[in-house]
Amino acid sequence: MSRDIKSRLARRIRSLRKEYGYSQEELADRAGVDYKHFQRLESKTPVAARIDTLEKIAKGLDVSLKELFDF
Repeated sequence: MSRDIKSRLARRIRSLRKEYGYSQEELADRAGVDYKHFQRLESKTPVAARIDTLEKIAKGLDVSLKELFDF
């Protein structure tokens, strides 16, 4: 995953999370993703995410995977 895509995805996840009023910890719990990993996904230098992790995050936000990548 390129650095640009990781950064854009991190901003999109953060934006949706805030739009729905979840803290990082709340969304990590809803998505079944480790809180520390979630922090790294949203950081200024985000880590790459596996597709199954992104599916969990989308489900935790109640959006489709397509919507998660709508940036």
